[in-house]
Amino acid sequence: MSLFKRKPLFNDEQQKEIVSAIQDAERCTSGEVRVYVERHCRYVDPLDRAAEVFVGLEMEKTVARNGVLVYVALRDRQLAIFGDRGIHEKVGNEFWNRQVSNILSHFNKANYSGGIAAVVSEIGKALEHHFPYDPDTDKNELPDDIVFGR
Repeated sequence: MSLFKRKPLFNDEQQKEIVSAIQDAERCTSGEVRVYVERHCRYVDPLDRAAEVFVGLEMEKTVARNGVLVYVALRDRQLAIFGDRGIHEKVGNEFWNRQVSNILSHFNKANYSGGIAAVVSEIGKALEHHFPYDPDTDKNELPDDIVFGR
C-alpha cells in the first residue's frame, strides 16, 4: 500500500469533456478514436510509443483500418497522433502535423483536456469525410473511454 495518493491526470469534468468529444467524433463515422494518457513516455520518440499502444489496444483490428490514437505523456510533455493505414492513406502527414500543432497551441496554455477534445473533434471531421457512418453496417468497435497508463 502506498503512503501517497497519486493525483489523477484529469478531474471528472475534464474526463467527461474528452469522452464526450470522442463520442461526438464517432457519431457520424465508422472511424474509431482512442485517447491514451500517461505521465511518462517510455521511449525517446513518442510516435514509437503511440504505435506500441495502438497495437496493445488492438486498434489495428477495425474493419476499415480507420482507428486513430491520440497519445499524450503529460509529465514528459510528449505527444503523438497515430492513424491506422486506412485513414492515413486518406489524410497524409500534413493533416497529422496540423493536429499536433493544434493540440500544442492548447497545451502551451495549460489547457490539456481542451486540447485533446479539440483535436479529437478535428479527427472526427476527417473520419466522417472519408468514412461516413452507415447505420446498416457500422458499430462502435472500440471503447470510448480514456485509457490511463502509468
